[in-house]
Amino acid sequence: MPQIRPITDLRNTNEISDICHAKKEPIFITKNGYGDLVIMSIETYEAMIDELKLDSAISEAEAEHLSNGRMMDAREVLPTLRRRHFG
Repeated sequence: MPQIRPITDLRNTNEISDICHAKKEPIFITKNGYGDLVIMSIETYEAMIDELKLDSAISEAEAEHLSNGRMMDAREVLPTLRRRHFG
């Protein structure tokens, strides 16, 4: 369940930081009763970005497959990918 806190709670930065790290999810900050900010730990942010990149790559691959219908044999492609990305 998301944490929703008023902007005045930002006065206690240590508590907000502890909550961000403990819950591993964003905290939504309100101002005058309306959403204003989102705060999260760096670890949570980086995990979110990594997941977004992976989702984007999968979507791109699916779109490419739908556009040309071409499939590649993994035994042919994997050695090339290993050389390119892992030296």
